Amino acid sequence: MHMVEQVIEFADSEYLWLVLRQEALATAAQEPALAAFIDARVLSHGVLAAALAYHLSQQLAGPDFNSPAMREVCAQAFASDPSIINSFARDIQAVAERDPACRSYLQPFLFYKGLAALLAHRVAHWLWLQSQHTLALYLQSQVSTTFQVDIHPAAVLGAGILLDHATGVVIGETSVVGDDVSILQSVTLGGNGKERGDRHPKIGRGVFISVGAKILGNISVGEQARVAAGSIVLSDVPAHATVVGAPAKVVRVNSVQNHLPVTAIAGNLIGCFDAPGRL
Repeated sequence: MHMVEQVIEFADSEYLWLVLRQEALATAAQEPALAAFIDARVLSHGVLAAALAYHLSQQLAGPDFNSPAMREVCAQAFASDPSIINSFARDIQAVAERDPACRSYLQPFLFYKGLAALLAHRVAHWLWLQSQHTLALYLQSQVSTTFQVDIHPAAVLGAGILLDHATGVVIGETSVVGDDVSILQSVTLGGNGKERGDRHPKIGRGVFISVGAKILGNISVGEQARVAAGSIVLSDVPAHATVVGAPAKVVRVNSVQNHLPVTAIAGNLIGCFDAPGRL
């Protein structure tokens, strides 16, 4: 297991920025072939918000909406709503806490598309709240094309969220995702095809949703619940419960506990199945 040696509790985003700069300086010295890249993405900027605006604009700009224009949109969102940057700090801390493959804070900052998709969603959600719906949907489209993550701009997401691997994650328009939630690849928070209006799931704090799970309809998943891989959830899930299957059924009510790394959570869930290979 190669997790960050010491997970830092970021009181604010300024401390995160100091840590990122230190790691960037060390990495640029160790890997000179990447020095120009690291300088452009981190070291040439004075504050975290400026670095994030540049980094995200380089990832998401297109031929009809160039990088400087995208960068300006991001900068406006960050200046107008500082909680976006604070949520990013919580998100990157979640990666360090729960992803065993994460070895530094610079690594997810530069390369983890789940983290970038969350940041882009926060910008798109800000645009949506400003009634700039077309631009918000454009940003959603760019994220979907670039990262294979599709989050509607109207969806409400908390902080400290981990999108592990992230490919194939879909989060619908009226979804609400609480703080400290972990979502693995190919998860859908979708409608059931029979409703209009408020039609998507409400995910409580600290929920873990494993690979390929589908949670459909205006239903609630209680805090600290766990949804096993491949499950199809069509009804409410109690807090602290583990659900398995298609349709999903409660197989265990868990004791309250702090977050575990994603691999540890997956290991605990394996015991819920009669047959191996479901995770």
